[in-house]
Amino acid sequence: MIGAMDIQVTKAKKSKLKGIDFTNLPFGKYFTDHMLEADFEEGEWKTAVIKPYQPLALEPSLAALHYGQSIFEGIKAYKNEKGEAFIFRPMENFKRFNISAERMQMPVIPEEIFIEGMRRLLEVDKDWIPSQENHSLYIRPLMFASDQLIGVRPSDSYKFLIILSPTGPYYSTPMKIYVEEKYSRAAPGGVGFAKNAGNYGASMLPTAIAKKRGYDQVLWTDSIEHRWLQEVGTMNVFFIIGSHAITPSLEEGTILEGVTRDSAITILKEMGLSVEERKISIDELMEAHKKGNLKEVFGTGTAATITMIKELRYKDSAIHFNTDNWKTAPELGKILKDIREGRREDRYGWMFCV
Repeated sequence: MIGAMDIQVTKAKKSKLKGIDFTNLPFGKYFTDHMLEADFEEGEWKTAVIKPYQPLALEPSLAALHYGQSIFEGIKAYKNEKGEAFIFRPMENFKRFNISAERMQMPVIPEEIFIEGMRRLLEVDKDWIPSQENHSLYIRPLMFASDQLIGVRPSDSYKFLIILSPTGPYYSTPMKIYVEEKYSRAAPGGVGFAKNAGNYGASMLPTAIAKKRGYDQVLWTDSIEHRWLQEVGTMNVFFIIGSHAITPSLEEGTILEGVTRDSAITILKEMGLSVEERKISIDELMEAHKKGNLKEVFGTGTAATITMIKELRYKDSAIHFNTDNWKTAPELGKILKDIREGRREDRYGWMFCV
């Protein structure tokens, strides 16, 4: 564990907290009183500061706006039944953030800024963590190129921020998913494994098309054959086929290595399922359904947690599921929720005390 860092804290003169309706918290709409900010200049990170949440003054020539050097993470904080604040597996997000930074030719962030800065920011704004079931405080670390110069090259300066947003469930009901065969999310050798802003910008058109067809999100396929399954929307995906839980392999670098995905794999094994991380095609999936072996399909993610899929559309065929009869996804979701909210022993050391 790192030691306490000297972080200057400037408190907001007036809190916005009393003006927030905690019974109605759309995802990512409201933000807490404070944020963390640090700058990378002249080859080193400057001291981080915590200050009132406020707009940024940016030049039109800001490098990130032109060349896309921008990455982020998604993390959640919870309160247990005693009112104590915990963050779910932030060290894994810290590691992944720096993997994204290296791929995007950006400086790695030190642990004392990312982890200790996050902890200190949560200390200041811990009253914003919702206490009701299925609610949390969403933590958004981000970094972007801050050179004020137009030129296709890595920036020399960067800004790192952490902002906080109280939120309810991202997906409150089971989803309808369209299998995407035209557009691609990622290709081998690309940036699919990195949590960079461009991945999400490129997903918006095919997602909008799917929504016009009556679906909530797309199930991405590979960029060459459009047969091999990758992610579902902004989540990793799992298929329960017989007694096996199958999730697409990370080996080709086209899929984000989800923290919730990793947690789900651990718990599914504990539940007695055989977990396979491997390539799986849409043909195999449809054949499993035809034989009656495809039992459940669900997504995993920080924002989404465990999200059940009630319909899967591929070409002219639709697979419908009665999610009320499912066993695996609901149990997995409950175990994860109970660990996060302190009702189940944290045997894996996942909860980071604020």
